[in-house]
Amino acid sequence: MSLAGATDELKLQALSTKTYKEQAIWFLNAFWHRVEKDAELIWKYVHRMVELDAPKGANGNELDEMMAHRFLETFDETMTVRQMRENLRSVGVERVRFVPLSHFLIFRFGFDWHTLVNATQGDNQAEVEEAQRRLNEVQAAFVQVQATAKASAEREAEAKRAQEELTAALLELKAQEDAYNNKKADLERKSEEGGVVSRNKAKAELAQHLAEDPLPLRRAKINQEAAVRKADKATQIASDARGVASAAANQ
Repeated sequence: MSLAGATDELKLQALSTKTYKEQAIWFLNAFWHRVEKDAELIWKYVHRMVELDAPKGANGNELDEMMAHRFLETFDETMTVRQMRENLRSVGVERVRFVPLSHFLIFRFGFDWHTLVNATQGDNQAEVEEAQRRLNEVQAAFVQVQATAKASAEREAEAKRAQEELTAALLELKAQEDAYNNKKADLERKSEEGGVVSRNKAKAELAQHLAEDPLPLRRAKINQEAAVRKADKATQIASDARGVASAAANQ
């Protein structure tokens, strides 16, 4: 299989109209022995372009300038889209209004684009299939990493909510304890000051205060203990999920 076009420029245009995935497979097949170790990175390029191409997604083939800037930022590329265009023009690639994956790969790896567009895919079917297999493996791994990262983020959010509930429970417990102790201190003071009648009245109220079931305080303590258990559990689950996500991302 070869690209349509009487000139290399037309062949590059034909390649650039293929989907991101098809462009990646063509590139991998053309330079397999030189980029085999970068197969996973190339798939990440494909995946990110698909994400940024909101109108077409996986069926797209090129990004506009704004999305191309975001794409470069994702991979910490210091060169701007304009500089990339100038770089491509310096090697004879003229049609650079939009940014197909093929243009970026030519720029990123510095390979001869004439060799790229004239690479015969049909004569190397085994390598094409190998490239496809590797891309599929990387794609599956990438999807798994994303799912794991999402689950980790959800567990982190749950842990944060649990910590917020614990903070609220602790504040409520302190407020109830302060109210109880302040009333106790006030009655103790009154039981020792003033006339006999007022002191006796304060002593009676103090005894009643100490004897009664402080329901608000007791409820606050129960809520605080439950909040502690919930926060501890959520924090542990979030920590475990974070570890799984980290391990998956480093595979």
